Amino acid sequence: MNETVSRRRKQAGQKKQQSRWTIPSPEDECGRQGALQRLSAMWSSFRRGKRDRVKGSEPIETGGLVPDKTSRQPRYVSGQYFFEYLVVVSLKEAKASSSYEPEITYQFPKRDGMVRFQKEKEEKTLKAITLFCFPEAINWTPLTQYPSETFSFVLTEIDGSRRNGYCRRLLPRGKGPRLPEAYCIISTLACFGLFSKIFDEVEKRREISMAMIYPFMQKLREAPFPSPGNTVEIKSFIPESGTEIIRLTRPLDSWLEHVNFTVLFKCLTVEEVLQVFAAAVLERRIVFIADELGTLSQIVHAVAALLYPFTWQHTLIPIVPEILMDVVMAPTPYLLGVEKRLLGLVTDHSDLLLVDLSEDKKGTFLVSFGDERSVLPHKLQTEILEALSHRHQAPSAEELNRVVSEAFLHFFVKTVGHYSHYVKHGDAGEQGVFENRRFYKAIESKSTRHFVKKFIQTQMFDLFIQGVEQHQSGPQQGIFHRKIIEYQQKKKMAKKR
Repeated sequence: MNETVSRRRKQAGQKKQQSRWTIPSPEDECGRQGALQRLSAMWSSFRRGKRDRVKGSEPIETGGLVPDKTSRQPRYVSGQYFFEYLVVVSLKEAKASSSYEPEITYQFPKRDGMVRFQKEKEEKTLKAITLFCFPEAINWTPLTQYPSETFSFVLTEIDGSRRNGYCRRLLPRGKGPRLPEAYCIISTLACFGLFSKIFDEVEKRREISMAMIYPFMQKLREAPFPSPGNTVEIKSFIPESGTEIIRLTRPLDSWLEHVNFTVLFKCLTVEEVLQVFAAAVLERRIVFIADELGTLSQIVHAVAALLYPFTWQHTLIPIVPEILMDVVMAPTPYLLGVEKRLLGLVTDHSDLLLVDLSEDKKGTFLVSFGDERSVLPHKLQTEILEALSHRHQAPSAEELNRVVSEAFLHFFVKTVGHYSHYVKHGDAGEQGVFENRRFYKAIESKSTRHFVKKFIQTQMFDLFIQGVEQHQSGPQQGIFHRKIIEYQQKKKMAKKR
């Protein structure tokens, strides 16, 4: 490996090392710092500078869910269960005050046979989940009406891996004023639409009896997770209705199964979406503001999906609990969703794109860098706008997803799709070397070359290229690779004419 690549690897390693953030263990775990301690390892993009401000105590690491022994076994073709946990989180009156605090009142499956450190890690994670199910930290009062809402969050492990949390909040069975409760599914799988349908079934059984939920979830847990475009059938018995067959279909475009771009274009104009994309593709700090939790989670995931085949490598928190609002002070890149009532806590406006998604907004960009319109090459911006104009003709949400994703996918094909020609491999088994200088100098357009010189410095591009250099299969072998071949063939045909 040449000296330039070695230096880049070292810098990337240092960057990744600095991005791990842990909170020192406080004596009082009942307070605000105690909550931060339980959640500290769920995202991985805070610099060490943030951590240095709280020296003097031993740092801890809290991980995510600890899978049981059976969940580690590749029982199915996918090697994955549909989910790891289903929990019900209820609001209970706090012992020290008249306010309410979230706590888990139902858990499936139960964890047995774990050693002490596994139990401790699990308990911390479950406590953290309760804060994401009720992130508002407001003084709840019993209600007679409460519209059901579905949203999601992300748990980032200390190694950078992610788990998805899917929540549905609603009023429990009964009459008269009562407090809402949340049903939460934790899964390594990202498929919002599919889990939303699972919640429909859970809610239907919950109206009959909590006991009806257990057999359905057990059947679901034993079912094979379908491959893209396929359907799995779950047989479930319901009193007075008999045996029902629930069909759960996984979208054909598997990389889009966690998003719905409908909400994105409902909240933002096409031009505004391009400006948000420009900030995200250069890995900047972005905060979204909205009144609805569902809106925040959908938008954050949608923006992250626009980056495909690249993956957002930094802090990603679709809904930031109020107790963790200090996260907005982090100097490193992030995608955050913040409730509008907490807007006053976003005080650090330096190097930030602050996006208001609410219906009563006076302006979309409350804070911006000012160059969002000029980051992307003008010609390619025009091509994206043209492609997105066809979204109105999409007959379904899935077709809309395809139209939108391909518009941005073609952008990456035309800017960096020639990457494979500049990864030089030596003898069999040796790691390849990416020649970045020759790569961007091969671009004819000056504006595109200027953009690519910035983009190749991002962590998402660096890790993508590392996978190529190491001969790893990934997005470069999937639809991105196919689109590159199609584009190159069209160019060749055009030259022959």
